[in-house]
Amino acid sequence: MKISIVTVCFNSANTIADTIESVATQNYAKKEHIIVDGLSKDLTMDIVSAAASVSHYVSEADNGIYDAMNKGLKMATGEIIGLLNADDFYASETVLAEVAEVFENPSVDACYADLVYVNQQYTDKVVRYWKSRSFIPGLFRKGWMPAHPTFFVRRKVYENLGDFNLQFPRQADFELTMRLLEVNRIKSVYVPKIWVKMRVGGTSNNSVKGVLKGNLEAYKACKLHGLDVGPFFIARKILSRLPQYFIRPKITA
Repeated sequence: MKISIVTVCFNSANTIADTIESVATQNYAKKEHIIVDGLSKDLTMDIVSAAASVSHYVSEADNGIYDAMNKGLKMATGEIIGLLNADDFYASETVLAEVAEVFENPSVDACYADLVYVNQQYTDKVVRYWKSRSFIPGLFRKGWMPAHPTFFVRRKVYENLGDFNLQFPRQADFELTMRLLEVNRIKSVYVPKIWVKMRVGGTSNNSVKGVLKGNLEAYKACKLHGLDVGPFFIARKILSRLPQYFIRPKITA
């Protein structure tokens, strides 16, 4: 069972090597790493092109991060696909092996786990702990979603149910996971382990304005799919994240 990892990047020279290494050092052999670059102006592509472990890469203009992810999904040849951001890395060398073990059950369509946000320079310092849970219907109406960098899906699910909706430039991951889990009820498995470390400062959470715009998109995504969400959805979604700043995992790696 091959697992495809898609990484999109733009001017990521400071972090892309860590991402590449974290995939390369996975102890699961049947994998490919696809990198989609948005015409970086720094040394990103020098690092990517020199990495023997990168299976395929492209550097060209795109219409944003989710457009680049869609390109990567189309390039993937593995039965299972995961997406790992250019400033993220796997928490251990066994993550892909654990993913493969879950998908040994042919009825499973997707799986996901926990994630920790870490300091940009001191990546052993946990800033925020995204502890997930098993999906039950109704969670997305409360603003819940799985940690997207830990979300692995069978390729056939994307082929049947579609990829990222570019109508949501900040929250296409929320819309996608909602469409797969809440609307189409694909079978998913939650693994209570930390699979990914994410450096703080991502596109959707790097400012108060960005957070508000992202959550407004999430509200519109719920409406698009007919979910009954009220006027307090955005406030509830934001408040639901607050415990992540105070709870810490017992083991961070």
